[in-house]
Amino acid sequence: MTLSLILTIVLIVILIALIVVQNNKFKIISQQAQKEQTDLSEREQLLKKEAMISAKEALQAEQEKINEEFRERRQEISRIESKLAKREDMLEDKIQEVTEKELQAQRKLDELLEKEDYLAELVQKQTTELERISGLSTEDAKNMLLDQLKHDLAQEQMQLIRENEAKIREDALEKSKEILSTTMQRCMIDQVVESTVSVVALPNDEMKGRIIGREGRNIRTLETLTGVDLVIDDTPEAVVLSCFDPVRREIAKVSLEKLITDGRIHPVRIEEVVEKAREEVEKKVFEEGENAALEMNIMGLNKELIKTIGRLYYRTSYGQNVLKHSLEVGHIAGMLAAELGANVYVAKRAGLLHDIGKAIDQSQEGTHIQLGIELARRFGEKEEIIHAIEAHHDDITANTIEAVLVKLADAISASRPGARRDTLEIYIKRLQKIEEIVNSYEGIKQSFAVQAGREVRVIVEAERFDDLASQKLARDVAKRIEDELEFPGQIRVTVVREFRAIEIAK
Repeated sequence: MTLSLILTIVLIVILIALIVVQNNKFKIISQQAQKEQTDLSEREQLLKKEAMISAKEALQAEQEKINEEFRERRQEISRIESKLAKREDMLEDKIQEVTEKELQAQRKLDELLEKEDYLAELVQKQTTELERISGLSTEDAKNMLLDQLKHDLAQEQMQLIRENEAKIREDALEKSKEILSTTMQRCMIDQVVESTVSVVALPNDEMKGRIIGREGRNIRTLETLTGVDLVIDDTPEAVVLSCFDPVRREIAKVSLEKLITDGRIHPVRIEEVVEKAREEVEKKVFEEGENAALEMNIMGLNKELIKTIGRLYYRTSYGQNVLKHSLEVGHIAGMLAAELGANVYVAKRAGLLHDIGKAIDQSQEGTHIQLGIELARRFGEKEEIIHAIEAHHDDITANTIEAVLVKLADAISASRPGARRDTLEIYIKRLQKIEEIVNSYEGIKQSFAVQAGREVRVIVEAERFDDLASQKLARDVAKRIEDELEFPGQIRVTVVREFRAIEIAK
């Protein structure tokens, strides 16, 4: 053999050997792959079985939970049904009880009606028998009793007149003046024209039109809220405020000045400004009271009493400012006490407070002395001060030197030349009486006597008066004014009923 042949055979043998080896490896790999596939199938089957078991367990647990909730709800429904059944039984019992009570009430009503008929019949029989015995009818008997009563009253009246006629003649003039001074609205300054009117300067005559407003709504609103007449005439750059009540006039003056300065004049703004003006006047009242106490060097006054003293700044008696009069009485009483060795502090304090009752509004009953005593006691004043207040018009006998000095100082202050003036007293009294008559009715919010007493405006609570009730009130007030007052000309009674619905958006 040649070498090449041998090499060829060797190569062939090697190739065959390699092929055999490769085939064996492939078989081995195939067997391994088949085994792994078998393992994966078995593992997959095992996982499926485990998942099925877990799902069945979860489903069973959820079902048991639902069953438990169902059982609890059924128990709750059973309890509710039991309660409803009990309430139904109670309701039926109550209905039965109410029915029985209604039957009892009906029976009692029937019995009362029968008794009423019986009593009416009995009264009729007795009346008939009495008429037969007396020989008089019911109407004749009534007339006889009334005639006898009138005769007895007339005799008693004549007796009282005879007993008091002399005293009445002596005290009539003095008492009438005292009543006028304690009931009229105060705060008139020295001149009569300044006592009833105030003048507000305007920047120009164009402002008059703005004050009047469209169809007069602005001036009507201002007059209604303040109770003051606004007189707008040919007087250049001026508006006149007319009112017997100085407090109202001051509020109207402050309000109008603010409106003119602000420039915004319409009904809503007027209401806001009037309210602010009232607050300012109240503040001024307190300041006047404080200044009076400081001037007299009197300490320890109650704040409400100081405020009441300040109201005297807006009160007058016979044209004399009551606050200035009280200060004068306090100073005179203090000087007299110093000369006589009496208690100067008590005399000054009593002198300042002697007319404090005049600060009370006329709607409260009682003389200014009675009201002053009540105020002094309410705010903790000592009995010696109260006694001086009570004795300064001889209502009781003064039993302390300080009370006597206050009485003398009051007389000195009132009697000095030019201190007092009777002008306007009757006029002021009439205006106050008009407002007093109106305020005596229920459901009245405010009342204003305006137009120099020729008109009274009555503002009522809208929820208590309808149109018919308002007309009846106007007639009743007019009738009372006719019966109780004497006045020239006519007095118009105007009833104002206004309803406002207010809600707040938030």
